[in-house]
Amino acid sequence: MQTGITADDVVTLWRPTGQAELDLVAASQWRAWPPRLPDQPIFYPVLNRWYATKIARDWNVPSGGVGYVTRFTVRREFLDRYEVQQVGGRDVLEYWIPAEDLDDFNANIVGAIVQEAHYRAPVPDEEFAVAAETLGRPLPDAWRAYLQSRSWLYRGFLPSGCFVSLNTPREMLELHDAWEHGTEAHPGIAIIGGDGSREQFALDLRQDPSPVLMVDITSDGWDPAIRQADDVGVFIERIESGTFDLTW
Repeated sequence: MQTGITADDVVTLWRPTGQAELDLVAASQWRAWPPRLPDQPIFYPVLNRWYATKIARDWNVPSGGVGYVTRFTVRREFLDRYEVQQVGGRDVLEYWIPAEDLDDFNANIVGAIVQEAHYRAPVPDEEFAVAAETLGRPLPDAWRAYLQSRSWLYRGFLPSGCFVSLNTPREMLELHDAWEHGTEAHPGIAIIGGDGSREQFALDLRQDPSPVLMVDITSDGWDPAIRQADDVGVFIERIESGTFDLTW
């Protein structure tokens, strides 16, 4: 928050976006939204994460293969010029900012535009086939179903505050190769993600159902691993509900 500006002075807004627009935001050093195209007379920031997430997953991912949820704050005094528009249910709320006002809108953004979540389109069958052949066993059905759903969380912050990064089967195998000795010390391992640190979310495929464990890949074996969920289906449910948090 800038000096002299309090939480009461700003409004938190959210915006779903695709790759092209996010690249332009990044090029602005995460400080501004790009100008509207001729067929885009209105800029639509929304007022809650739920609505931004729904648009990112239901529209941006099917349209472009990826969808992002961003968060930023704008001076309340500036936004008071505009009415909040309810365009559906109680939580379907957005501002309609005319394209010609966007420069002023950007000038009233306080701090940086933050990428909260990144969603992806379904993972191809081929990646699961290669993983099954390499591991000598298939990945759990629930994990495959999630990564082949219409959209799935690739990485981001959950409403619980926990950061989660998930791996495609190809990325998983690349990690196994990179952590060769650690992988050998954990027979049956499938590294399905991480929390942004050295610890990794891993399945122990020797068990059915396979539990989700937090593993330090430099450890000498499974004994120090900390159980995060009894099976990957429970893990997915908690991620999708936004309630997942690390167990230590």
